[in-house]
Amino acid sequence: MAAALHIYFRELQVHYFRLHLIVAATSATFALAGCETMKGIDTQSLTNVGGTAVKAMSLSDGDIVTMSVESCAAMDQKNKTAAASSDYAKRLDQVVKGMPATINGKSANYKVYLTEEVNAWAMANGCIRVYSGLMDLMNDDELRGVIGHEIGHVALGHSKTRMQTAYAASAVRGLAGATGNSALKALSESQAGELAEKFVNAQFSQSQESAADDYSFDLLTASKLERKGLVTGFQKLAKLSAGSAPGSSLMSSHPPSETRAAHMQKRLDKGG
Repeated sequence: MAAALHIYFRELQVHYFRLHLIVAATSATFALAGCETMKGIDTQSLTNVGGTAVKAMSLSDGDIVTMSVESCAAMDQKNKTAAASSDYAKRLDQVVKGMPATINGKSANYKVYLTEEVNAWAMANGCIRVYSGLMDLMNDDELRGVIGHEIGHVALGHSKTRMQTAYAASAVRGLAGATGNSALKALSESQAGELAEKFVNAQFSQSQESAADDYSFDLLTASKLERKGLVTGFQKLAKLSAGSAPGSSLMSSHPPSETRAAHMQKRLDKGG
């Protein structure tokens, strides 16, 4: 337990350090740019840019949920979503039966994106998106394992941290409204879409991935659902990552899929 807490606080320190680097880098950039570059720029807007990174760490749960609602809506608009009458949607409805209807008090909302990419993610507002490429790759038990993993990231607070990081990483985009350039102002208006992309493409830490794996295992155990899919699912991801398939946060995450499969198998062998 002490070792786990040590790792957690160490990663929290790293997270804070990264946010401070964002603020420092923003300030340094304009210091080097010189006064000519600063002409015509709203200095109050520049102050807000640096403040964005700092504010990220103080975002409330309500702020995170609101940002998740907007980000999820932006992703839904960008991607082709399977109709409720489609085979993909019907299959997903069957797969999630017996799984939580709420996460941290928020209703779980499942949809399928029609894309060959192998991925899935969940946000703090209960928005859970599964890609058809993942569904084509995995059987129902394996899909439940992945979905349980994504639910774990939300339930354990990882998705909140991920959104904070995404928010801080997009802080420089606030410069769009500081230059008076209409094209840049349009970029500012697309903040929700940009934030969503940064959230989806961000990676969790090693301890967060492992914790979400264990959460999924425990969730499936409590729900009396098959857990072997957690082993075979990671084995499939390991083979896929070794090939020429498109990149995916599921495959690029750490620890390696082979290690995660072995850990799940070890828990199965011990009877949970």
